[in-house]
Amino acid sequence: MASPAVRTRNVVIAVAALILLLWTVFPFIWILLTSLKQPNDIISVPPKFVFTPTFDNYAALVMGEQRGQYASTRPDFPLFFLNSMIISVGAVALSLLAAIPAAYALARFDFPLKNELAFIFMSFRFVPFIAFVIPLYLLYQKFGLYNTHLGLILAYQLITLPFTIWMLRSFFMEVPLEIQEAATIDGCSWLGVLMRVILPLSMPGIAVTVILGFMFCWNAFNYPLMLAGRQTFPVTVGAIQFISYEQVLWGQMAAATIVAALPQLVLSLMVQKYIVRGLTMGAVR
Repeated sequence: MASPAVRTRNVVIAVAALILLLWTVFPFIWILLTSLKQPNDIISVPPKFVFTPTFDNYAALVMGEQRGQYASTRPDFPLFFLNSMIISVGAVALSLLAAIPAAYALARFDFPLKNELAFIFMSFRFVPFIAFVIPLYLLYQKFGLYNTHLGLILAYQLITLPFTIWMLRSFFMEVPLEIQEAATIDGCSWLGVLMRVILPLSMPGIAVTVILGFMFCWNAFNYPLMLAGRQTFPVTVGAIQFISYEQVLWGQMAAATIVAALPQLVLSLMVQKYIVRGLTMGAVR
């Protein structure tokens, strides 16, 4: 039987964990409740926790028409959602295509200034976005990339490419060197080793890298805010379109936030086992 001191410690840990859970989950729950409220319930003081739920806010995202006491809302949120999907998938695919050979070279090849080059890649994650966005804006205006999906996909490489290279580099280094040497003896070139040995064994790490990179792209706000127009806005920028000089459509904004969070939630649940396995690769050597 546990001693009183151990029981007290367990109770304190459980209470602290519960408080942390509530602190973390409450904003999401509040947004969900707001998305189900009528306008009068949203602005009521004190806040209402018991109310008659409605799905008008979600319908307004698609219909874009006046529904009862709702003002006319933005009908192009589905376009914003499609833009986010195109840009995020395109940015992650391009990053993966470029990062796999780069990460393999940094993990397995020896050449001058290898570690310095790896640090340079990572340093792009440390630089404030404003240092890139102004030059990018001027270049995009000149070359016709402003307000295009391709322009945003290229800009997102500043977010995803350094991260992808460093993640894949660590996963590739976890593959035993003896396996690579055995494949080389069997006649595989470096490309054959990469395609037939390294990539299959690193698939959990690649999966978690793709998922995290997709989330980074999906949640990006600053770059599309400066480099996109209404035709290419993603959901992060599209959600604030419900703010106007006349009013703030809190219900529709909350509904847009919930809808925007669903792809990440569904994707994470679908590949949860790969996330756990990928994040633990390299934990023990």
